[in-house]
Amino acid sequence: MGAAAAFGVLALLTWLLVRPRGDGAPARVVVPRGASFRVAADSLAAQGVVRSAFVFRTYARFSGRDRALRAGTYRFRRGASYAQIVDALVTGRGIVHVVTVVEGWELRQIVAQLARALGVPPDSVAAAARDSTLIQRLDVPTGTLEGYLFPATYTFDDGTTARQAVRQMVERFEATWHPEWDTQLQALALSRHAAVTLASIVEREAKRPEERPLIAAVYYNRLRRGMRLQADPTVQYALGRHVTRVLYRDLEVESPYNTYRVVGLPPGPIGSPGAPSLAAAVAPAKVPYLYFVAHPDGHHEFRATLAEHEAAVRVARRLRDSVARADSGAVGRPPRAR
Repeated sequence: MGAAAAFGVLALLTWLLVRPRGDGAPARVVVPRGASFRVAADSLAAQGVVRSAFVFRTYARFSGRDRALRAGTYRFRRGASYAQIVDALVTGRGIVHVVTVVEGWELRQIVAQLARALGVPPDSVAAAARDSTLIQRLDVPTGTLEGYLFPATYTFDDGTTARQAVRQMVERFEATWHPEWDTQLQALALSRHAAVTLASIVEREAKRPEERPLIAAVYYNRLRRGMRLQADPTVQYALGRHVTRVLYRDLEVESPYNTYRVVGLPPGPIGSPGAPSLAAAVAPAKVPYLYFVAHPDGHHEFRATLAEHEAAVRVARRLRDSVARADSGAVGRPPRAR
């Protein structure tokens, strides 16, 4: 059989084995640096992009394009032709950038992550996060989109600009915000910006999902009574740097975000809250608690009066001291009243 006839038979087999399924669903495939075409073909088959890794490799070998391969994360459409897939692997046309923004991340962390992933200067991402059009659309009174770049995993096409990425993250926030939450906020006499700010504090405080509505309730109850929130995460934000634990001297930092010195909510969010924290902020638990203290295992004890809280603090302190002695012989700093 001549080469032309063999190629014709191969083309027929290819059509029979991998004819488009019609769904066109996207699939993400990672081609590691230094990977062989066999590895790439196996990954494509595992994700349902091609039906037969062997036939795909054979097609690429007969077409003479099985040696040039660009590493990266690709987004393919299931049902695409072999020619389109091979062309993408050779030229890198299908490469995308996957960015994960973690719940509670501050804007500075998001800026650094986006800049690395997109291969753009951090200044361009920071500028995009000050987009006046988006700020006005969201009715944000601060000068940045802190808190509104929704935490999620994003897939950006190669060549995506910082502004396009930021806009997509804002659109995810808008899609996540439920219209009925606005009605709930009217009953609480809170603006959406206040709710996002409260949710960002809850996000940083909560270690257990079921405690989010309780923590939100403590801060909401304090707001209603005109009490200081005394939230450690706001002090960390005011310091502008990561600290493992907030010390007493840190509480003196001059900043509108220091809720140990300033009454009420800070001017804006201290990070990007996820959907559960947003839900807790718009629907705090109906409880009388005004205080909470963390235990070594991460859970919090909630109390309604200062006397009850001080007793809970003493218990938590003994537990912390016991854990500290067991770990290193050092006595930990007593937990502060919240």
